[in-house]
Amino acid sequence: MIPTEFKTRMKEMLGDEYNDFIAGYERMNYHSLRINPLKHSYNHCCFENDNSPNPISNEKQRLENTFGTSLTPVKWCRTGFYYDDTIRPGKHPLHEAGAYYIQEASAMAPAEYLDVNPGETVLDLCAAPGGKSTQIAGKMAGKGLLISNEIIPNRAKILSENIERMGIRNAVVTNESSERLAQFFPDFFDKIMVDAPCSGEGMFRKNSSACEEWSPDNVTNCAKRQAEILCNAAMMLKNGGRIVYSTCTFSPEENEGTIIHFLLRNPDFSLVNVEKYDGMSCGSISFAKMCLKETQLPKAEKILPTIPYTIRMLPHKLEGEGHFVAVLEKKVDLNVKKESKGAKSRTLKGVNDKSIKEYLNFANSFFITKPGGTHILFGDNLYIVPEICPPLDGIRVLRAGLLLGTFLKNRFEPSHSLALALSPAEVKNVVNLSLPASKQSSAPSYDDNQDLDDQIIYQYINGETFPYDGEKGWYLIAVNGYSIGFGKLSSGIMKNHYPKGLRKDLT
Repeated sequence: MIPTEFKTRMKEMLGDEYNDFIAGYERMNYHSLRINPLKHSYNHCCFENDNSPNPISNEKQRLENTFGTSLTPVKWCRTGFYYDDTIRPGKHPLHEAGAYYIQEASAMAPAEYLDVNPGETVLDLCAAPGGKSTQIAGKMAGKGLLISNEIIPNRAKILSENIERMGIRNAVVTNESSERLAQFFPDFFDKIMVDAPCSGEGMFRKNSSACEEWSPDNVTNCAKRQAEILCNAAMMLKNGGRIVYSTCTFSPEENEGTIIHFLLRNPDFSLVNVEKYDGMSCGSISFAKMCLKETQLPKAEKILPTIPYTIRMLPHKLEGEGHFVAVLEKKVDLNVKKESKGAKSRTLKGVNDKSIKEYLNFANSFFITKPGGTHILFGDNLYIVPEICPPLDGIRVLRAGLLLGTFLKNRFEPSHSLALALSPAEVKNVVNLSLPASKQSSAPSYDDNQDLDDQIIYQYINGETFPYDGEKGWYLIAVNGYSIGFGKLSSGIMKNHYPKGLRKDLT
């Protein structure tokens, strides 16, 4: 099913490596996942702030005990691990709890090179389905502001759902064009991820539909769209900031070509020579030259030697699919002082306590530690956003930070988003259900020896109630210490508040 024109071009590009490249299509896919730092060790924290000797190894060990099999580290991602095809992590309660995100290993590299820190302002410009956004959020540890954007509405909805599942508090999900965002956020972000829409050649091995949709014309059209998106991203970056540009394709036009044209148009940017891991290849100067006109070559003389700073990830050389990564930094011009404008010059005003008294009553009775930030109302829905977030009027917003819950006739009902964002240590009432180690790679059999907790977890995700002794009121339900939803206890029965749209039979 691989297009003939594609194979001809790859043979010209790879030369002696071509046979190894084609042979790679016959091997089995690699399976990988990323541990979610926001759910680590029952606490809402990141690995870097953890005091235990080796928190990543500890969390890896917990998952290995859970699945009854070993996990192999992904070289370029501290939280990434390969797993074998004997387990089904996507059909497991811990997946529903956001303990990990299933993601192709090569796709983990771009967010690592973005080098995000807690407290920064970060934009993921083409974010759906959410792999890179959730990876970035894990590094931010709930501090700073993450704008996750997707222009296609149905994909933006999937993005929002993954932001929720991973318990992310400080993300705003938008549904806008890069041009519109550039008008709204000039010179605003410290870091920007541009995982650009592309022809998808790197996914041919995993996705047959990518083969069917491929054509030389599509490659050309993608390159034009990528150039526009990247230039809009540049307008939103602060002086000294970083953009990571990535694709999952092999075509020079969409990779080295896009980068060399961008650098010619934006002399205040330069490529960063980042560390490359075993199996990664350098970008090609000859590929970049192929994309230039004769008249452009003299202007590109100083830029071309830096093209090898970019990274090509070829599936016959490493344990992953095809990817391209370029790290760009904006030079700091100390002689230029720009006036504050756009989003930077405005602050978001929150609602007063009087208008959310039902929530505050709930919060005082339920939380040990309340979520911090600015409270805003969208209709009857109460959100909390980072204090550095500007007003969001004028752009399409799907998720304005963390949805705390909804006001209903003189009462407040907490949201599923809030449950997933909390750790058991932050609340007064918790039901912590446990799955036995090494039994958790498959659903329970419900025989006479089956642990009661084991049954309850699967029943809860399927929407059922369960008996429980305690004081009436709201409870955070957790599985192996990972929050998974809310329940409300009344007369010894825990009423199920797991959303109907998410309920499923994992057996």
